Amino acid sequence: MLPAERHSRIGEALRASRVVSTDDLARELAVSAETIRRDFVLLERRGKLVRVHGGATIALGQAAGEETPFVERTGTAAEAKKRIGRAAAALIHPGQTIVIDVGTTAVDVARALPLDFSGTVATCSLLVAAELSERAGVEILVCGGRLRGGDLALSNSVAQSFFTDLNPDIAFLGSGGVDAVAGLTDYYLDEIAVRRTILRNAARSYVLADSSKFGRVARHRVAGMDEFDGLITEAEPPPSIRDAITGEGGVIVLP
Repeated sequence: MLPAERHSRIGEALRASRVVSTDDLARELAVSAETIRRDFVLLERRGKLVRVHGGATIALGQAAGEETPFVERTGTAAEAKKRIGRAAAALIHPGQTIVIDVGTTAVDVARALPLDFSGTVATCSLLVAAELSERAGVEILVCGGRLRGGDLALSNSVAQSFFTDLNPDIAFLGSGGVDAVAGLTDYYLDEIAVRRTILRNAARSYVLADSSKFGRVARHRVAGMDEFDGLITEAEPPPSIRDAITGEGGVIVLP
């Protein structure tokens, strides 16, 4: 079993019972207790759980369905997000109209755009706009709306109206979690409505999700696995997620 699949199964067990036993998981997943302990250490660093004697319990933020604070997320899976950013940028062609969504991984997509890229970037992220502000060949379109601190994300009906009238060639969407059953989920209701509008209008759409998002379910559903064209990630997803995406004609894009 791949580590990403083990991590997904551990997340599922935590959501079901809130506390899991090292020995029980080792038997269920047919691995050693030491392997499970190493998984716990890694997942605790990612804010997915808290280790306790003999096992682990769900992290407070995860239990409450809350997103990890922006400052913490900027330092989490940094190399994975850079690789995802480069893989996303490789899908872009000169002259295209692109949507880059909000989130720390979305900023890495903006950073990875070739310096000589010319085209239009529409965004609901002031961080993405600032990242590209000195690119001479890039026309930047920023929606209006209510500003959320940290990510500097814009949302509400004003933002939604902006994207209703835009037909991008390709869109890159942030994610709170990607799950085979729940689909793409995230944390902020106003931003969900904006993402759904982007998905409807984009010729192609890709979800950005590092492997820590596999099996995670945030409080609001954005879309099913059949509503976007692909997942861009740094590691092979668990078979359940891969099958849910590719079974609907989608693709998995790896660096």
